[in-house]
Amino acid sequence: MRGRLALLVAAVSVLVLTAFLVPLALLLRTVAADRATVRATADVQRLVPVVGTADPDTIRLSVGQFAADTGRSVSVFLPDGTVLGAPVARTPAVALAARGESLTAESAGGREVVIAVQGLDDGTGVIKTVVPRSELTAGVNRAWLVLALLGVLLVLVGLVVADRLARTLVRPISELSAVSHRLANAELDARVTPAGPAELREVAGALNHLAGRIQVLLREEREQVADLSHRLRTPLTALRLEAESLRDPADATRLTTAVDGLERAVSGLIRQARWRSSAADGRAGCDAAAVVGERVAFWSVLAEDTGRTVTVELAPGPLPVGVPEDELAAAVDALLGNVFAHTPDGTPFAVRLVSDAGQVALTVADSGPGLPSRTVRRGTSHAGSTGLGLDIADRAARASGGRLELQTAPGGGALVLLRLGPPRP
Repeated sequence: MRGRLALLVAAVSVLVLTAFLVPLALLLRTVAADRATVRATADVQRLVPVVGTADPDTIRLSVGQFAADTGRSVSVFLPDGTVLGAPVARTPAVALAARGESLTAESAGGREVVIAVQGLDDGTGVIKTVVPRSELTAGVNRAWLVLALLGVLLVLVGLVVADRLARTLVRPISELSAVSHRLANAELDARVTPAGPAELREVAGALNHLAGRIQVLLREEREQVADLSHRLRTPLTALRLEAESLRDPADATRLTTAVDGLERAVSGLIRQARWRSSAADGRAGCDAAAVVGERVAFWSVLAEDTGRTVTVELAPGPLPVGVPEDELAAAVDALLGNVFAHTPDGTPFAVRLVSDAGQVALTVADSGPGLPSRTVRRGTSHAGSTGLGLDIADRAARASGGRLELQTAPGGGALVLLRLGPPRP
């Protein structure tokens, strides 16, 4: 923007200066020529009394002395045709002056100045001199150079002033852009200081108001999520009491463990909603090896009950990732839950956790029918579920700087690769 404003000012300055300096330069040339003509006419006027009263010999001596003093070539045409001084041919201007009219005329060598001298006994005498081109344009080139330098200087001054003015516009716009990018990166406490013209100050105020409204709306939404999650505690407590009242200790232990996991998920959801109420909140990390190992052990019990063979390959920890523990546990539960929900009992699956190029890669592969769609869209499912499982895993991966990849396993089943980035400094 600064460059375009500078270009615009430069173009306008050049046009204005051209419209002003070109006529001025032509006027200077005309003035210089007229000044040289007037000076030559004044010099020649000194010979008029001599030509009008003296004899030819005296006129010849006076003309020679005049040429020596002034360095100007002068010719005197007497009525009888005699030419005294510089021998030159009779020109149309001389013929016109012989009729009694003094004048100036342009010629190949410069400008002719002819003066009619009346009062001679046998007619009208004519005094002629030629002002050369060099004298007519004396000082013009220097004046044009000064005008050109002045024009360049004015253009440069205009560019400097335009750059200063452009900076007063660009700086607030750059600040608006920086704050908008910070808001896009979830730094909702970012604000812009209104500056610049009234229109930019109004835009800055509107952006600050928008950021404030986003904070309020997100806070209200997260409070509603936290409240909704908190309401689940009552049925969870009742479910725990029912599980503890079972007579079979194995069933009671299994249901209690499931209730504990559900309660941890609800508690994590409440903490997550509370923590995110602040836009400047940092994301805590966790040990992926510990979390994945704990969730695989939980699901292995169900896999044994449904006749599924589980192949587990977990790299030794710690494997730090930039995802909170409850979010990673929810993502792993979502991926493993999809295996149990969308493949028939007895279908084997494999879980692999390795460190890969600065990231942690979690792979869940099964021998089922595969994925009907390779797209991850929240709330969309082709198998009758809520469609949130893969989206939960995808958001956890993207929050850590990783990604979710859906592939086909070598045996034709589904293969889900969850790449998790390291914790943020």
